[in-house]
Amino acid sequence: MPLILPLLLAVVLFCIGVYGVLARRNLITLLMSFELMLNAVNLNLVAFDAWHADGLATGQTLAVFVITLAAAEIGLGLAIVLLLFRGHGHVDADAARDLVES
Repeated sequence: MPLILPLLLAVVLFCIGVYGVLARRNLITLLMSFELMLNAVNLNLVAFDAWHADGLATGQTLAVFVITLAAAEIGLGLAIVLLLFRGHGHVDADAARDLVES
């Protein structure tokens, strides 16, 4: 398979993720958009590792590391979102900015 196909898919996924981060204010949607962007990075890592074919599987190893970090990020992010929803009844990112103490 040519290298351009997974790279185009990764670009589309990353652009959808960036749009979700910039256009949406719901924290759950923001977390899903971050996950899309990280999956695009994983796809690039694995595609370039398969294209390079040096036998070290460096891209796949880094992709597993990124997946681990993404799982930790989602766990912490969902805990913060649940705490915000229990305390204030909303998960709006703009309203959450008002909670910061000066």
